[in-house]
Amino acid sequence: MARWDIFCSVVDNYGDIGVTWRLARQLVAERGHALCLWVDDLGAFVRLCPDANASVESQLWSGVEVRQWCEPFPQVEPAEVVIEAFACQLPPSYIKAMAASGSRRLWLNLEYLSAEDWVAGCHGLPSPQPGGLQKFFFFPGFVEGTGGLLREADLLTRRRAFQADVPAQEAFLLSLGVVRETGTRLISLFAYENAGLAGWLDVLAADTQLTQLLVPQGKVVGDLQAWLGEALLEPGDQRRRGNLQIHVLPFVAQDDYDCLLWCCDLNAVRGEDSFIRAQWAGRPLLWHIYPQEEGAHWNKLEAFLALYGDELPVEASAVHAALWRAWNAGEGMEEAWLELQNAWPALQQHAEHWCDLQAGRPDLATALEQFYLNWL
Repeated sequence: MARWDIFCSVVDNYGDIGVTWRLARQLVAERGHALCLWVDDLGAFVRLCPDANASVESQLWSGVEVRQWCEPFPQVEPAEVVIEAFACQLPPSYIKAMAASGSRRLWLNLEYLSAEDWVAGCHGLPSPQPGGLQKFFFFPGFVEGTGGLLREADLLTRRRAFQADVPAQEAFLLSLGVVRETGTRLISLFAYENAGLAGWLDVLAADTQLTQLLVPQGKVVGDLQAWLGEALLEPGDQRRRGNLQIHVLPFVAQDDYDCLLWCCDLNAVRGEDSFIRAQWAGRPLLWHIYPQEEGAHWNKLEAFLALYGDELPVEASAVHAALWRAWNAGEGMEEAWLELQNAWPALQQHAEHWCDLQAGRPDLATALEQFYLNWL
């Protein structure tokens, strides 16, 4: 099997490291590759892998060698397959070593996920580099002609078994300090700061149905504190206002976060890693896309909404899109949430259908390996 190096520069808290850590584990576990994950912020990695050590140069987890990426970069033999995640810049000394090795090295720029039309046309395109090297653009995606989505081979089987096992769900939630009350709606909330949160919480609190809101540690907790009028909320804290029960959770490891998503009726997620995992949960979701300069993220948001809503009934698609737009604009959540309720059964059914549709295509790790084999 080939040796792979993945380089990750942590620029968006846990999205970049979240994707690369999942990918690295899958390439080792399912494809048998020797793999080194170079990370420039081991502190972020430790949040996802709590047993890891942020102060050591090299460590082995799940068969993946995880190494500190810092300058001066050590002299190492470049791998046969080199992935720079999300357009991070490889160390200059590493590039020189690739050029001087005299051996062919597959250099891939793993891009951010997008549903925009142009992605399929750019996927796999070469980019000549100095020193006779060449790298290729590799785009994850939702349609044919792209690199697919991160998905372990047994993911959907495990997820569906867990969702069919009520005692297992109750035991997992209890491990987080959450007791699910009968007939309650369970929502997970992992988001960036959002001015629209207060309006949504007001509606949930005034609803006739009880909602339990599960909030892992993160940026949105500050807005939650402001709404409650409290200076500090910590993991384990619980608050009740009207028919809204709030549970502040610790930041959990990736596998536990998957289970959290699988337990919930709706998952509000952010960035890329949690966005993908919420889709595999087979439940309705609400995406807080990472804001970009000059509003460039809106094109990505609208492209996904168009694709995701294509097979929804027209009215359900419209209210679904309206909710996502309100959430990302930070206003109008009260009306958008109320209008969504009539479409809830259609959204539940479509979430599972979307999951099956995406699972019918090769996953990202499989697509990467096939690209490598074709390149050989």
